[in-house]
Amino acid sequence: MKLTVIGAGSWGSALAEVAARCNHEVMLWAHDPRVAEAIQNTRSNPVYLPAAEFPSNVRVTNSLREAAAFSRTILMVTPSHHYRAVLSEIRESLAEPVEIISGTKGIENDSLQRISEVSASVLGEKLSGFGVLSGPTFALEVSRRDPTAAVVASSDFDLAGRIQQALSCESFRLYRSDDVVGVELGGSLKNVIAIAAGVVEGLGLGNNTVAALITRGLHEIRRLGMTLGGRPETFAGLAGMGDLVLTCTGALSRNRSVGVALGRGKQLEEILRETRLVAEGVKTCRSVRDLAERHQIDMPISLEMFRVLYEGDSARSAIQRLMGRALKAEVENLN
Repeated sequence: MKLTVIGAGSWGSALAEVAARCNHEVMLWAHDPRVAEAIQNTRSNPVYLPAAEFPSNVRVTNSLREAAAFSRTILMVTPSHHYRAVLSEIRESLAEPVEIISGTKGIENDSLQRISEVSASVLGEKLSGFGVLSGPTFALEVSRRDPTAAVVASSDFDLAGRIQQALSCESFRLYRSDDVVGVELGGSLKNVIAIAAGVVEGLGLGNNTVAALITRGLHEIRRLGMTLGGRPETFAGLAGMGDLVLTCTGALSRNRSVGVALGRGKQLEEILRETRLVAEGVKTCRSVRDLAERHQIDMPISLEMFRVLYEGDSARSAIQRLMGRALKAEVENLN
């Protein structure tokens, strides 16, 4: 089949490699023409994923019009805060409806919409199907063919099955689901908890603290996720616990790295200036705070990260407040 991948960052590049290994024709769109030229000339991505090795069945373009015309199945792998604008531009080039598979992990700040909702609102009748691909997937490890498992979810189970078959190969295995809400929220909310896990390391705290944070962080994710329509088993799976553990503990995690720097006393503006990579949890944290307030859900770790990121509070004070909260039962009625 033909597949268009929108976004030539590290994850978009890794997905383009996977699709090529599965013997599909791939068109990879890069926003930066210099990145597109580098990929074309080197068959790698020296800016975002130097380990990539693109075979001849991967073409690259800087033209959204060309990319949109290439295939009726589009993998969207752009930062969440650019997703609406890029998809709106694509819409103008569509001659017929397309299937969108999202590899983006985030929630819009202003609308508080998930990516599936943004896709539906932008494309309308030009959206023939939607799926989301998520899970514990560091791009570098996918590129070097480390065995990796993820999940693709769609309300159209046939679509989920087709993508599962199309992108599964010897080193990349997809499971399918129909819980779009749960998979989207698991992939988005874990980034906020990963920033907190980085803060723990930056403060010099140990494994006890990290284990407690991950466990209680999953509790927060599950609480908000179920309120918004996700299913509990999804948060115990690859898109929930699996992705959370990876992002909170792996040295390749962008969000964890932001937290480490915060814990060591750096200011957010300085941290973001020093990297070209996007840490989705920074913006998602604002959306999570707003969703928690809207639905009156207690999410103490996420709220403390909002205070550190946006209100200038200290990371150590955040930990102290979390430890000083009123004592309670470990598990309350989540329904």
